[in-house]
Parts: sequence; structure tokens; C-alpha cells
Amino acid sequence: MPEFVNPFPGMVPRKMTKTELIRALRLNLAAELEAVHAYVAHAEATDDELAKKVLLDIADEERQHMGEFLELLKRVSPGEAEMLEVGRGEVAEMAESLGSAGGEESGGNPGTTIGGLREAAKEE
Repeated sequence: MPEFVNPFPGMVPRKMTKTELIRALRLNLAAELEAVHAYVAHAEATDDELAKKVLLDIADEERQHMGEFLELLKRVSPGEAEMLEVGRGEVAEMAESLGSAGGEESGGNPGTTIGGLREAAKEE
């Protein structure tokens, strides 16, 4: 949602430190994700085909912005890139243990839970 009452996002009175820039990029990434959620929800809530098409197109653009912010964040904060790679590896291991890429669209078990994965890992 807009934060017009907060002057910092629109008017920065000084240069940000690297730590502040990293925080700002994370906030920007979260804002893009929130926008995608809102636009897709609005598209799903209407029968107006033009509105649906425009909203979904804008949601796609926000996802592109997410990619830009994420790439910038990884370049500004190498530690962030390492943590993201660890997370990617964990998901890859879980998917491999299930024998698929996971998720409903790729044929994975939509009933799989983190608890179930933990139990399966204990059994191995």
C-alpha cells in the first residue's frame, strides 16, 4: 500500500549507507511481491476480460521488477546470494527426494508437508 505519509521513500535527505541500501532493496522486493499478489487477486475477482488482461500484464511486469531487485540485491550483498543459493539447494534436495521437481503443476504431491519431508529424511 502507498506510504505517502512517510517522507523517506520519496525524499531521501542523504545518501544511504550500504546496510540501508540492502534493507531498501529487500523492502522494494517485498513491495513488488505484494503488488503481484494484489493485481492477480483483482484479475481473478473480475469478469471484465480487458481489466483481467491488463492486470495480469502488470503483474508480469512486477515479477520482472522482482527479478531486477533480486539480482541487484545479490550483487550489492554477496552474503544474500550465498543464503539464496543455500535455499535453492535445500529445495533441490527435497525435490530430488520426491523424485520430481515438486509442486502441483509438475506432478508433485500437493499434500506434501515440511513435517512429512522431515520424517522422510529421518528414515533415510
